[in-house]
Amino acid sequence: MNIIINGGTRGIGKEVVLYLAQDISNQILVTGRNEKALNSLSSHHKNIHTLAIDLAVFDTQIELFRDMVYSHFKRVDILLNMAGMLVAKEFSDIPNNEARLMMETNFFGPASVIRILKPLMPGGSHIVNISSMGGFQGSAKYSGLSYYSASKAALACLSECLATEFMELGISVNCLALGAVQTEMLQEAFPGYKAPVDAKEMAEFISDFAMKGHKIINGKIIPVAVNNP
Repeated sequence: MNIIINGGTRGIGKEVVLYLAQDISNQILVTGRNEKALNSLSSHHKNIHTLAIDLAVFDTQIELFRDMVYSHFKRVDILLNMAGMLVAKEFSDIPNNEARLMMETNFFGPASVIRILKPLMPGGSHIVNISSMGGFQGSAKYSGLSYYSASKAALACLSECLATEFMELGISVNCLALGAVQTEMLQEAFPGYKAPVDAKEMAEFISDFAMKGHKIINGKIIPVAVNNP
């Protein structure tokens, strides 16, 4: 399968890349901000291709991304939008530039990626957007995560909308709202907290869902959480 993973240089995203790369028939394009981490992935796995981009300024890199994708793939079977940015501050303390960075990275960037890749996605393909329990309606909310949670809620709602728009094309769109997973991002938001699930465990679930979940599920926001956080 041809797979594109946005945000694959650390945490859950990196573990998803490594898990899916075990099947050498999978050709994977990974994006991220950390060029050194991307080079490490591609140097150890012949079926991993990489591109350093920043979704926070994706409008300036759209043509670079488009050219890379179209030079490697004639079709895209799976798109995983894993990238995320979190600035943990009280609402009144977040300046507009930091709020916009989170919205660009967590919502506008992934939306633009979907728009670019849609022409390459055949019937039977699957888009999986990774949201958060912080953006899941009715879940517990936490101080300092207002803009992050709102951006992830926007991505979740977009997933439902696009599932309806893309239904006639046979493209499935789902959203996984993750709970607490032991990652660097979690430690930044909740210092000292120990999550009940590690990145590798969650990566296996996400990877298997991306490969098979769309056969029976479409247009759903699915909470994937033991704890929140």
